[in-house]
Formats: sequence, structure tokens, C-alpha cells
Amino acid sequence: MATRALSTSAYKQGAVLSATPEELVVALYDGARRFLRQAAIAMGDGDVERSHGSLRRAELIIGYLDGILDQTQGQIPAQLHAIYQFSLSHLNAGRMSQDPSKLEEVSDLLGELRDSWGQVAAETGRG
Repeated sequence: MATRALSTSAYKQGAVLSATPEELVVALYDGARRFLRQAAIAMGDGDVERSHGSLRRAELIIGYLDGILDQTQGQIPAQLHAIYQFSLSHLNAGRMSQDPSKLEEVSDLLGELRDSWGQVAAETGRG
């Protein structure tokens, strides 16, 4: 069983190391959405601690995506910054009201961005 865990870990590390920047952004969106789903389920179950942990992980990913924007590249980074700030604010409102629908709304928004980045990754010949 330990050998399988090591093989899985090595595979994941290799996938990350060989990924294009666009593929890494897609993976970050996938991770954020996965954590948002987990948080929404936990919130619906009334598990505040588990919900907070998963929500915090999604917020860290969104914050990271916001932090790596190159603001010198025209209007798109400014628009993405506004989306990320809205997302973080909306997630905080969802946390305060314990409303999983707010988390799902942000997940849907990130899903649209993920799809766009997926197209960019595909156009670079590797997606």
C-alpha cells in the first residue's frame, strides 16, 4: 500500500512539474471548486468546522490567483481582480449566513473561468 501511495505522489508531482502555466491555472480552479463543493456540503450538514476549513482552502486559492495577476497586461487582469474580490466577498457572506448557495454561485463563476482557461490550455497544444 505504501508503494502505491508513493507512485501516486510521484505521478502527481510529475504532472505538476510538466504542466504549462495555463494547465496549472486550470488545476487551481479545479481545486478551488472541489473545496467549495466540500464546504457547501459541510455547511448543509451543519458542520461549521469542516465547512470553514474547506472554504478557507478555496479562499487561499482564489487569493493566490488574484496575487499572481500581471496588472501590466491590459484590462483582463483588472477584470479578473474584480471577479476574485467579488468571489472572496461573496464567500465571506456565505460563511456568515451559513448559506451554501453563495458558495455554489462562486463555484459556478469559477467554472466559467476554468472553462476559458481550459480553452487557452488546449490552444497552446497541450490541454
